[in-house]
Amino acid sequence: MNKHFIKATEAFCSLQNPVPAPYLRRTFSLDYKPEAASLSVCGLGFYRLFVNGEELTRGLLAPYISNPDDICYYDTYDVASRLQQGKNVIALLLGNGMMNAYGGEVWDFDKAAWRGAPRVALSLEATAEGQEPFSLEADEAFRTHPSPILWDDLRYGEEYDARLAIEHWASVDFDDSAWHQALPAEAPRGELRLCTAEPIRTEKTLTPKSVVPSEGGYLYDFGLNTAGLFTLCVKNAAPGQRITLLFAEQEKDGCLLRDSSVFSTKSHPESHENSQKDIYICRGDAVEIWTPSFTYHGFRYVLVTGITKEQAAPDLLTYHVMHSDMARHGGFSCSDETVNALFANVQNADLSNFYYFPTDCPHREKNGWTGDAAASCPHMMLLYDCRASYAEWLANIRKSQNERGAFPGIVPTGGWGFRWGNGPAWDRVAFDLPYECWRLRGDTDIVRDNMPAMMRYLTYILTRRSEDGTVAIGLGDWAPTGRSHSKPLAPLVLTDSIMVMDMAKKAADMFEAVGHPHEAAFARGVRDDMRASIRRSLLDPAAASLGGEPTQTGQAMGLYYGVFEPEEQARAFALLLDLIHANNDSFDCGYLGCGVIFHVLAAFGERELAFRMITKKEYPSYGHYLLLGGTALPESFQPDEKFYGYDSRNHHFFGDIGRWFIREIAGLKVENSKTVVLTPAPVGGVTRAEAFYELPAGRVTVRWRLVDGTVHLAYACPDGVECRVLPPEGFAFAKETL
Repeated sequence: MNKHFIKATEAFCSLQNPVPAPYLRRTFSLDYKPEAASLSVCGLGFYRLFVNGEELTRGLLAPYISNPDDICYYDTYDVASRLQQGKNVIALLLGNGMMNAYGGEVWDFDKAAWRGAPRVALSLEATAEGQEPFSLEADEAFRTHPSPILWDDLRYGEEYDARLAIEHWASVDFDDSAWHQALPAEAPRGELRLCTAEPIRTEKTLTPKSVVPSEGGYLYDFGLNTAGLFTLCVKNAAPGQRITLLFAEQEKDGCLLRDSSVFSTKSHPESHENSQKDIYICRGDAVEIWTPSFTYHGFRYVLVTGITKEQAAPDLLTYHVMHSDMARHGGFSCSDETVNALFANVQNADLSNFYYFPTDCPHREKNGWTGDAAASCPHMMLLYDCRASYAEWLANIRKSQNERGAFPGIVPTGGWGFRWGNGPAWDRVAFDLPYECWRLRGDTDIVRDNMPAMMRYLTYILTRRSEDGTVAIGLGDWAPTGRSHSKPLAPLVLTDSIMVMDMAKKAADMFEAVGHPHEAAFARGVRDDMRASIRRSLLDPAAASLGGEPTQTGQAMGLYYGVFEPEEQARAFALLLDLIHANNDSFDCGYLGCGVIFHVLAAFGERELAFRMITKKEYPSYGHYLLLGGTALPESFQPDEKFYGYDSRNHHFFGDIGRWFIREIAGLKVENSKTVVLTPAPVGGVTRAEAFYELPAGRVTVRWRLVDGTVHLAYACPDGVECRVLPPEGFAFAKETL
């Protein structure tokens, strides 16, 4: 793969000066039918690829979403069967993508040093026995013309003028003599890298649940707050008819409510006006069909204006639910429909936020927030095969690490996220992702690839310690229950210091596993020293409390991550219980606390309490969120009167309840890639549960049912895996064949 880039024009798109996405094509002749042919494409930002009129594009938003000064991704295609003896054509449509993400002004992407017009590098190699090899590269022999896509942006959307469409532009026999010659383009500074992350593809399609008149147009409700694209099928349109589509998670009183799907008008007026917006200008045909090329949206509702009453039929829009095409590795179901609905919400939130890497929301941001991904990694790895996508994103995370060893809060970034938005609870992504891939899949390559970055970070974080040895430099227990994100109850010094302690412990375990004892000893020393500093500066031994005024997050994190000595744990847990009971048996945590509190309750014999805290209908709880109509997971838990506000309704970092359901309801506890513990024990009135997980050695499955006070367990465990069964306390027990 070469790094010779071409482009259509020097101009690049902005809101003030839209520039159409370019068509590019190149005809060539082959003296023979190839037996082998490989075509590599690096499209910056995004591309769609056609060979002899047939689209071959690997997936939506190919090749990847990255900082092109760090990594320039390419895809490789086997095109031998697509080529023919004689005349052939390679054709491309280029989108702005991250090369020109002008809709990302909130994070300074509109000021990125690499910003420029879309460009492409390409190489074709074809061979046949007894024939001279044929090669072709992107050069000025490519011909170019503006496409009907008047503007496109990852976060804003697209505008398409069908009157400008050029029929058969990608076909072999199309006459491109009137088109212009392509221009040479400066190559971005990033390294060329083959994309090994799963492509983004359609999982399923949805049709509208309802269509109602609204705000001078029609409001389409698809019944599910998820992410993807739509297909517009408009009939009997007038030439030049302008159809506008606005997307959002919510409606209120029959009107589209965009508050949580776009940024506020005060802080970002341009983003508020243009985000999640597509425009289609009709050609005037009897039937016109269009799907955007270089964007996606997070939505349940679409407000369509510019159509007639007759055109506002249910088949006007089809929803393509899309995400990275990862294999399903785990599953769960039980007899409790509230639990099943919440598990479905977890899966929907995970997948609608997985576009090459975990994003914080699929609408206004679409950013790879590192803390969100770290929090969700333990449960996502139980549900999907994330390894390839995690490994690819970690390459970008490593590239983003600055000279001091710090990580930004979002990846990719052009430099935003170092002054605000990071810190240990976010930086742990560089440790937690490799750790879970190693623990659950036995993947040591991902550990070796990321060990230098982990060592650099541990060395860096030692320079950020206070005089007492603790750390308080970043964001803390984000999204606390019922409060502003920036005002968590748990002290930052406590959550940051515990996160550093945990990163160092995981690093020590990983380094030992890949045969690096000296690095492991260093990491273990950081862990031990940080734990000693926490205990010395933040622990009240008499009360067994952490961080001054005790909090649910502080107590739960201290117990989960091993800050307390064994003789202190009972008192520390009793204090946690007191805090929960004083709060009406409800959680009072942000995302760090909610990721551990239910596991701590189960470990200390309070599974029933944890189950009620998750599923009850009263605020705050996940069950209450269901009552509000949530079909994904919230960015924060807020009471009814505040719920219709800025916070997103499709985040994944509160999704660890999915792991809790698998472990504590189904009783499937995957300790590592070769050890499983089965602990079937009814909880919360559940009378039946089942779960599975695809281990490297094969699938482990557990099913149990409660009949007349007896737990009947059926399970299957692959050869080579230790599978321990612990009979439930208080119930008769019977094993059955699965």
